[in-house]
Amino acid sequence: DWTVFSLEAPSKDAVREVCVQSQRGLSRRLTESTAATLGISEAQAAQLVQSLHALSHYVLFYNLSSPEQILAIFPESFHSSLKNLITKILLENSATWRTEALSNQISLPQLKDLDWRVDMVTSSDSVSRMSVPTCLVQLKMVDPCSSAGSESVSSVTVELSRESLDTILDGLGRIRDQLSVVAGK
Repeated sequence: DWTVFSLEAPSKDAVREVCVQSQRGLSRRLTESTAATLGISEAQAAQLVQSLHALSHYVLFYNLSSPEQILAIFPESFHSSLKNLITKILLENSATWRTEALSNQISLPQLKDLDWRVDMVTSSDSVSRMSVPTCLVQLKMVDPCSSAGSESVSSVTVELSRESLDTILDGLGRIRDQLSVVAGK
């Protein structure tokens, strides 16, 4: 319901502030400050913040990038100048909001690098010596969701016997075959 905005003639800065702050969602502090700034009830302010929040997410989700696309969302009866101002604010901020949304996504660590080598393990006891080949596999993983805000790289080294390596390769072959079937290749 956009009637809240059409009751008063808020300043451009007030509209900009409400639009930008509402993108993060409804909060008690934002509702109170919006109500005070626009001279409306807290219930109306909460409804306004929620509507602007939904509008900004709609623009981001559908990747609306032209004024015509955003203006088409508003009803015909909506105040023309206010509609243009909100559209301008959404277009100015959508790139920043999109970047923030992508950086806050949760994702699994990703394989960055793989290195391997074959070693001969020599074990001895009082009677004899024997050599057993093993494969050392080092995986470097990137965690895009590290707490420091930047990507963190971790390394894991695994020692595999020939039997373990055969089992893993067989399993990876089955995964490859299933992916090929799903992809239709």
